[in-house]
Amino acid sequence: MEFSMIYIVSNIVLLLSSSAFAKTASPPSLSPTPAPAPAPDYVNLTDLLTVAGPFHTFLGYLESTKVMDTFQNQANNTEEGITIFVPKDSAFSALKKPSLSKLTDEQIKQVILFHALPHFYSLSDFKNLSETSSTSTFAGGDYTLNFTDDSGTVHISSGWSKTKVTSAVHATDPVAIYQVDKVLLPEAIFGTDIPPAPAPAPTPDIAPAADSPTEHSADSRSSSPSSTPDGSSSSKIIISYGIWTNLVLATFGVLLLL
Repeated sequence: MEFSMIYIVSNIVLLLSSSAFAKTASPPSLSPTPAPAPAPDYVNLTDLLTVAGPFHTFLGYLESTKVMDTFQNQANNTEEGITIFVPKDSAFSALKKPSLSKLTDEQIKQVILFHALPHFYSLSDFKNLSETSSTSTFAGGDYTLNFTDDSGTVHISSGWSKTKVTSAVHATDPVAIYQVDKVLLPEAIFGTDIPPAPAPAPTPDIAPAADSPTEHSADSRSSSPSSTPDGSSSSKIIISYGIWTNLVLATFGVLLLL
């Protein structure tokens, strides 16, 4: 009997000790590792400019000058983003004087770099930019732009060119692409001799109105001798002279009779 009780108590002690050991030996629970944030979508500027526009001329300059690589890197590998002002093909064809054809390759590259800002700006951000004197472009140095916000319409002055944002091609951070109606020409290349605005067309000469018959008649009457004060006075003198002559002759006849 005593042996049975000892056996039962021993088994109970073994079960309790094994349970305690299992609890202490179990590894602590670990919190799950958070998943990495998804990388932002790659923005392909060539695709955007090919679909919109037509921006074929500007896109051609981007590729020939290798500026596209600079803009792509800024758009996808920096936190600042990029803002690009893109003229339509018609804006380039409208350039007569000055012309880009006389520029060197380096100058053309600077002109294309002049069309972008090294930061993403939404349309509402230009109101703050309008309060600054000038804003630096990718061309750096003296290649700056001036912005004016006129009731939500963004006007841009480059020194030589004055244009405005006509539409937003793409405006999602980190890339903003805005269409403009003129090519931005920097003073740093073209100087400060801004061509004057075209003079207004001359107004046609108006022939004088013909003299009216009443005026002509009035002029004729005024130039007629009979209507002048001098002619009236001459008539009065002749009449007075005739009266005195008759009186003298009558007096002479009376004297002869006597």
